[in-house]
Amino acid sequence: MTTVVGMRELARNSNILDGYDYIKVEDKKTHEYKGLFVSAKYADEVEEFLEKKLTKLQQEEYDRLKPFFGIANGEFTDLKTNADIREAYSKRFISE
Repeated sequence: MTTVVGMRELARNSNILDGYDYIKVEDKKTHEYKGLFVSAKYADEVEEFLEKKLTKLQQEEYDRLKPFFGIANGEFTDLKTNADIREAYSKRFISE
């Protein structure tokens, strides 16, 4: 079950969240969509979904930029993950 509420209404009465699976929030004056509140019973599932999606987006960005890592001297081209690259970069440039 869902509903649409205004920002002011939500701020004044947070108990609205208890009766719905999710609530769409909009600015009632401008009718601008502001976001979504998810019931606590779905929070873990939504959080897991978002973490997977964000990880996928970060990996796509990494894959897009990977050909340019260490391009001047080939120093970072054999590294596989962002964490490996950050570690190698910090050892090479930050510790100097």
